[in-house]
Amino acid sequence: MFHCDWSAPLSVHHVLSDEEKRKQYDTYGEEGLKEGHHSSHGDIFSSFFGDFGFMFGGNRQPTGRDIPRGNDIVLDLEVTLEEVYSGNFVEVVRNKPVAKEAPGKRKCNCRQEMRTTQLGPGRFQMTQEVVCDECPNIKLVNEERTLEVEIEQGVRDEMEYPFIGEGEPHIDGEPGDLRFRIKVLKHPVFERRGDDLYTNVTISLVEALVGFEMEITHLDGHKVHIGRDKTTKPGARIWKKGEGLPNFDNNNIRGSLIVTFDVDFPKEQLDDQQKDGIRQLLKQAPSQKVYNGLQGY
Repeated sequence: MFHCDWSAPLSVHHVLSDEEKRKQYDTYGEEGLKEGHHSSHGDIFSSFFGDFGFMFGGNRQPTGRDIPRGNDIVLDLEVTLEEVYSGNFVEVVRNKPVAKEAPGKRKCNCRQEMRTTQLGPGRFQMTQEVVCDECPNIKLVNEERTLEVEIEQGVRDEMEYPFIGEGEPHIDGEPGDLRFRIKVLKHPVFERRGDDLYTNVTISLVEALVGFEMEITHLDGHKVHIGRDKTTKPGARIWKKGEGLPNFDNNNIRGSLIVTFDVDFPKEQLDDQQKDGIRQLLKQAPSQKVYNGLQGY
């Protein structure tokens, strides 16, 4: 009995009538068709080049690109020690270039891409081309901006306050950021060291011997009482706890005020009678001593 096999011509007819299968037949042959190749050209190159396969193929695969940003701007903001102590709000007026939409279109987001063209069975040609998107036209316009900066209590030198999107613009992306960098100005009375405040007080020789009372005007105007009824030596110090700067992280914690005393000796010379009178009054024997005063430092 003769058996006619209609499967071969039927398969060929089916392939020739199916555009996609005909391309597969031209590329891989009959064996490739039987094995069910459905890979695209991009898949072919992915198998050879791995992660670089996105560069090839007639159909470009979308890739995630970082959004371009304008430059960041850092501006020094000078603040007084009074503002560090009490806090403050400062208004800063700035002329900022802003990107505005203009009539017309422009090319944007341009990049190099590889395109693959099939020349025949198993033959491909790769070409590099510049691909750009079409975006609305942009122009830069200067605008006056008023920014309010909060000077927090206890703020430290070189700390920065960021303002998102207030930096330089980018016509194809997002503007950069603006950061105000704190610069604490020198003070004529107080010196800052961490949360502590240091100051010097000069007293007379009489005050150093018999005692004194005085008031120091603090950064916010309140008075700090200072008094001694004992002898005060040059370089002696008094600590006033809680009279320093507020801590930046916890304003309920405050440093100390450290007062160092200097003694102002009389400028005029004493005569012999005055010298004898002082010796009689103090009744202090000579106590000259030579030693290493810097030991331990």
